[in-house]
Amino acid sequence: MSTPLEGRIELERAVDSIVVGARHRHDHGDLIPLVESIRRHGLLQPITVTLDGHLICGARRLAAIKLLGIKTVNVWVRSGVSDRLGQLLAEQDDNQLHKPLTQLEAAALYRELKALLAEDAARRQEATRFQASADDAEDGGANLAPPQIEQGKTRAQAARMVTGRASYTTLERIGRLEDLAADESQPEAVRARAAQEVEQIKTGGSVYPSHLRVNAELSLAELDQLAADPAQPAELREQARTEADAVRAAEREAKAAELEQLAQAALARVKAAKTGRKAKRPALTAVEPGVPVPFPLSVFTATWDDMASWWEHYDPADVGPALTTEQWARFEETIAGTVTFADAARAAREDRAEQTA
Repeated sequence: MSTPLEGRIELERAVDSIVVGARHRHDHGDLIPLVESIRRHGLLQPITVTLDGHLICGARRLAAIKLLGIKTVNVWVRSGVSDRLGQLLAEQDDNQLHKPLTQLEAAALYRELKALLAEDAARRQEATRFQASADDAEDGGANLAPPQIEQGKTRAQAARMVTGRASYTTLERIGRLEDLAADESQPEAVRARAAQEVEQIKTGGSVYPSHLRVNAELSLAELDQLAADPAQPAELREQARTEADAVRAAEREAKAAELEQLAQAALARVKAAKTGRKAKRPALTAVEPGVPVPFPLSVFTATWDDMASWWEHYDPADVGPALTTEQWARFEETIAGTVTFADAARAAREDRAEQTA
């Protein structure tokens, strides 16, 4: 046994006595190079376990050792990593140094880290709420010091730990798809579509199109419910069936973004007919032919209220490659026009302020 070093000791342990437990990595990848390296040079970096023999770091090394039939192995025993959050942080540190997690593994790790970070923060806050000073605290930091991460939302903190970036949108979308696939309260078509998309992601598929296709399926499910609802007028039920059929007919040809837009627009039309609402924007007549129709200020404020913080709900890494050339050109044209409009409106606002000062 070696002397303690940075909170750990090294000793020999039976391989079969190491408890792997629940891990987020399910695919160890190609172990042959690692097996050959251990066969030639031995285990260069010991596996790390807790005092009671639960694995912290080195799942791939342990799997390779078992393939070689090795019965005992040197391990590092850490006494400072005992709670679930500490083990997750150590596991992620090990993952960053070795084989990357798959998208689904990363999403599962993100979800658990997010929950544990929130619980840990709440527990530490509760423990120190009625204490006069830090010296009086008995449980302010648990067995592991609070994670050294920047302040911010728990989702951003967990995402940075897993991916190195604060963007959590893709990880949240994967979790949502898995939740929908397992939610027995959802229509069978929605659950089946979500499960199908999860399988596509598992084989390397892109998350954003899967997210859009499931959104479309949710809209179709609402249309189907309206079409089958005997409490609705026959005309409305027929419209819902017709709209749903039209979207499904376009499903094979339409891209994911187009399909989502078609489904949402179809559902909006049926809901508008159900409530007797008119079009969202008033049908005004242009003063001169070819001149854009002016909308009232109420439409402007409603539009921007709907778009508040819109950028927090999309991942640029997904949106950029997903848009067609036409869609991207329209997006850039809208941004440029918005900036020009904002500059002019700001100048008018400042002029008015000077006049009333």
